[in-house]
Amino acid sequence: MKILVIGGTWFLGKAIAEGALARGWTVTTFNRGRSGSDVPGVEAVHGDRTVREDLLKLAQRGPWDAVIDTSSSELAPRDVLLAAWSLQNRAGRWVHISTVSVYEGWPHQPLTEESPLLDCPADADESFGYTGEDGSPTQYGFQKAGGERAVAEAFGDAAVFLRPGVILGPGEYVGRLPWWLERAERGGRILAPAPAEQRIQPVDVRDVAQFALHQATSSSSGGFNVTHPDGISFSGFLDECLAATGGEGAPVWVDASVLAKHGVKQWTELPLWRTHAGVWAVDSQRAVEAGLRCRPIAETVADTWQWWAADGRPVDHPRWAEHGIALEKEAGILASL
Repeated sequence: MKILVIGGTWFLGKAIAEGALARGWTVTTFNRGRSGSDVPGVEAVHGDRTVREDLLKLAQRGPWDAVIDTSSSELAPRDVLLAAWSLQNRAGRWVHISTVSVYEGWPHQPLTEESPLLDCPADADESFGYTGEDGSPTQYGFQKAGGERAVAEAFGDAAVFLRPGVILGPGEYVGRLPWWLERAERGGRILAPAPAEQRIQPVDVRDVAQFALHQATSSSSGGFNVTHPDGISFSGFLDECLAATGGEGAPVWVDASVLAKHGVKQWTELPLWRTHAGVWAVDSQRAVEAGLRCRPIAETVADTWQWWAADGRPVDHPRWAEHGIALEKEAGILASL
């Protein structure tokens, strides 16, 4: 099996490259060479995926049985379209890492793969779309939906779209789980979003990587929601953070209305907390039937702490600074209860 990973140096792309090598596959990676190091054992090609000449040079390294694209999150659909058409005759399949944000109803409504998608042209530029007053839909979601359409235009039934919600695990660059782990290690009274029994569906980066590799060899097509089919309660999640770090902390469960009164930002200041009804109601049964296997979230938490405690540091990313409530703000809210 011969694959091309667009990206391939950090978090999901790195996990995919490593997983493919472990299977004995031949792996080419394509990236700008600016974020992270190339995985030993791959054929590393450096270039800019938005530059046609670089893509034409890359195409000469093929053909490949499949392309796995992990690096389109910040790109306009027209840039995805350029890469897809440039490689259309050099690859048998295209596995595209997308997002649940492509759905019209996210995060307000429960979702399946039959749920309608946002409408965005395949050749749209970065200005297309908008973000709603309540934060949904997002311009990001429109852009990613356009990216899916771009791949579909070039690869048709040989295109697969993986739509994760939240990906956690060793190497995480956003900072959601590392923040909760560090907070658990500090202990004391921990501000936590009620209800404690709310179930969340984060998926391990290694499990997404294995599913992407499985899809590279499959004959399936279309979209797959990639979320944890079992999930874990928020209280169970914090318990696992405390257990992994050895922190002596006690979550204080605070109602959403109180958190809102104090101006706590959902999704960022308390990572993974969001009150919309559909945010953790994304059905992944189709993916499970197609081979998705998710390890217990407790294992993800423990392995991420082991990585982080050993001076694990992801590549620099601007989203890292968005996550986590300031200690002073948290203490003020707790003191007011």
